[in-house]
Amino acid sequence: MVVRMADAPRERTPTLIGALAILLWGTLAALTAASGPVPPFQLTALTFGIAGLTSVAVWLARGDNPLSHFRQPKQAWLVGIGGLFGYHALYFLALKLAPPVEASLVNYLWPLLIVLFSAFLPGERLRPRHVLGAGLGFLGAALAVTKGSFSGFDPAHLPGHLAALGCAVVWAAYSVLSRRLKSVPTDAVGAFCAATALLALLCHLAFETTIWPQGFQWLAVLALGLGPVGIAFFLWDWGCKHGNIQTLGSLGYFTPPITVGVLIATGLAEPSWSVLGALVLIVGGAWLGSRAKR
Repeated sequence: MVVRMADAPRERTPTLIGALAILLWGTLAALTAASGPVPPFQLTALTFGIAGLTSVAVWLARGDNPLSHFRQPKQAWLVGIGGLFGYHALYFLALKLAPPVEASLVNYLWPLLIVLFSAFLPGERLRPRHVLGAGLGFLGAALAVTKGSFSGFDPAHLPGHLAALGCAVVWAAYSVLSRRLKSVPTDAVGAFCAATALLALLCHLAFETTIWPQGFQWLAVLALGLGPVGIAFFLWDWGCKHGNIQTLGSLGYFTPPITVGVLIATGLAEPSWSVLGALVLIVGGAWLGSRAKR
């Protein structure tokens, strides 16, 4: 038995590139919490606006016509905007309505769902180790929410947990459907980011009261737009389209320990036995799902 990053050498580099996005997403919860009481749609508009404008700047510096990257098939627009806008609106909402650690660990059921959804892709099949590894990850997320017992569950946080669960479903669907859109260039992600920012702005103006970041909160917003809400999407898109998507789904379980570690290190969460147990189950699921026979 060996641990390998992909099932074929040609998939290895794209899989590693996609895995870099996982490192960036480990900072998402902490940066979101550090952005202050900015409403979810407003935060989505700000961060994706930064990502979209950065993409346009790169295209212009490269000599590209930015409009050419907006000419994509309708199906690509539906998947791109549905995934980016839907996921992040729900994610930012979840972090406002539930404790960051709990919301983050429920959200990180998306690797489990990617592994399961990928079984429906042409040329892919689900192995018993994938199911068992995904099951361990699910138990870890459940342990994080219940804190080891049903008495530890706070019903007041249920809306946040449901929003986080919605995140997991949306992101898993987006990742797997991206695999079916290999002909759509990764540069299109910049166009999807710009469109997501515009849609989020319209929702913000319709449903929210504007609350601007203050002081260092602006740095958190900028970091979000450049990192986990910026370059990470380009890395992930390339990995999903050209790498091993089941391996990426399994490696996604390493995001929770990074996320929780950053939250604890920054004082935004407290360590506990239930959190430790959840991380052990989640990382164990990732390890098991990534193992393959020679």
